[in-house]
Amino acid sequence: MQEITLRGMRFHALVGILPHEHTVPQPIEIDLAVSVDEEGGASVVDYRALYDAAAAALSPAHTDYLEQIAHRAVEGALALSPRIRSARVAVRKLNVALPGPLAYAEVAVERSAGR
Repeated sequence: MQEITLRGMRFHALVGILPHEHTVPQPIEIDLAVSVDEEGGASVVDYRALYDAAAAALSPAHTDYLEQIAHRAVEGALALSPRIRSARVAVRKLNVALPGPLAYAEVAVERSAGR
């Protein structure tokens, strides 16, 4: 197996359950890693396709939870090629409305192909 990782992709999206999160886009960061089967030839996956799978997970409309984005990104990555055996996505919300300091909130999802 070979792992390919795109780390720190940045987007702006409408994410969250608070009223202002329905109308004000905020920065979202995504890491996407895939394990690719090397047997039978090259284990090449187009980085643009991986980036597009992450970007497509962000709805142009509002999304309530980071978990929804993470699951869509994992499914999108796994659908790119039968050579992709597993995918791991971490989605970070950089501006979280909490009463104290916080670098970010993160949700990570990992799934194997066929599950």
